[in-house]
Amino acid sequence: MDILFIEQLVVFTKIGVYDWEQNIKQKLILDIEMICDNKILNEKYSIGNYLNYSDVSEAVLIYLETNCFLLIEKVAEDVANLLMQRFNSLGVHIKVSKPNAIAQAKQVSIKIKRGIIF
Repeated sequence: MDILFIEQLVVFTKIGVYDWEQNIKQKLILDIEMICDNKILNEKYSIGNYLNYSDVSEAVLIYLETNCFLLIEKVAEDVANLLMQRFNSLGVHIKVSKPNAIAQAKQVSIKIKRGIIF
């Protein structure tokens, strides 16, 4: 098994539990790891058979930019489900960070693992 990494994907979305947060877009940073099996794909070499990281990034950005969320936990869960269903990934690790969520920290984050644990 191989792992595709997309690190520090920046997106702006409506997120937060306070009313004022739902009226503005805030920055989130995502780290994505997806299981893919390039060994099988190499046997049928064609660019179209490979997981396209541009398509993965675009799918995540569009989904997050067009929806509203209360919690980063929900963002992580939704992104994991999207990637596993749309791109047939057997397992994903998703880290979602919200910069400046609290004054005393650089950011708050959650990391989830779904599917095959690697």
